[in-house]
Amino acid sequence: MANPKYEQYMKPLLELAADGQDHTARESYEAMAERFHLTDEDRQQVVPSGRQPTYQNRVAWARSYLTKAGLLESPARGVFRLTERGRDTLNENPPEIDSAFLRRFPEFIAFTSTTGQPEEASEQTSEETPEESLAQSLRSLKATLADELLQLVKSSNPRFFEELVIDLLVAMGYGGSRQDAGQAVGRSGDDGIDGIINEDKLGLDVVYVQAKRWQGSVGRPQVQAFAGSLDGHRARKGVMITTSHFTPDAREYVDRIEKRIVLVDGERLSELMIEHDIGVSDVDTYRIKRIDLDYFPEDLRAGEPA
Repeated sequence: MANPKYEQYMKPLLELAADGQDHTARESYEAMAERFHLTDEDRQQVVPSGRQPTYQNRVAWARSYLTKAGLLESPARGVFRLTERGRDTLNENPPEIDSAFLRRFPEFIAFTSTTGQPEEASEQTSEETPEESLAQSLRSLKATLADELLQLVKSSNPRFFEELVIDLLVAMGYGGSRQDAGQAVGRSGDDGIDGIINEDKLGLDVVYVQAKRWQGSVGRPQVQAFAGSLDGHRARKGVMITTSHFTPDAREYVDRIEKRIVLVDGERLSELMIEHDIGVSDVDTYRIKRIDLDYFPEDLRAGEPA
């Protein structure tokens, strides 16, 4: 099965602690993985930051919310146990325990108010942890930005597009200096080659470039013609950049030939521009911090992150 949402772990965590004993975070991860029959693939899925398995992240958030509501308590770092309130809740045997259920406890209401979570949102069943919600919001913002960016690029004149390609390639580490790259790209325009740019700052190898604002899809004939142009220059590497997209047979063709040709379509172009700050600028920066265990004494470092 797919990884359960974090609220699905809440009641099972309380049931795990129903014996009144102390339990470790590591123990809860294994118990929940077995409870929900998580496969190796499920266990290997990681959160967007790549720092922690998704199911462990969700179990940790569920445990944290139960603690904020007073159903669990943490006598030591990475250790938790059931409280009297938690036992009373289990005796009620509610069909499920989620954020809406936890709002019956004033401590949890105070917690959500402190974190700025709207009341109407917290009354709904959440499917993502705050970390996952933030990552999804960032992906959505980036996708919108990429689409707007590509539309601007498509509306630009050929000379501007040429300059944009130069800026991007230099930002990615190609071409040496901006001046050298500017002289290389856009100087020929014959034999299907729009420019030649150094692959590294020392000029140990070169990459042939073709950059076009095609309106329709770019198929195998155009890519094959570019590959033929490379033959005429005894070149082994090339990059085709377009504001449009490449057909499946065009991509299949470059996978089969000996030459190394990279196809950059409009979607990938806008992603690279965002990644290398071409045509975009920062509006806000949000820093997510975590505890630095190296700062604290050795006896406080035991257990898993809470």
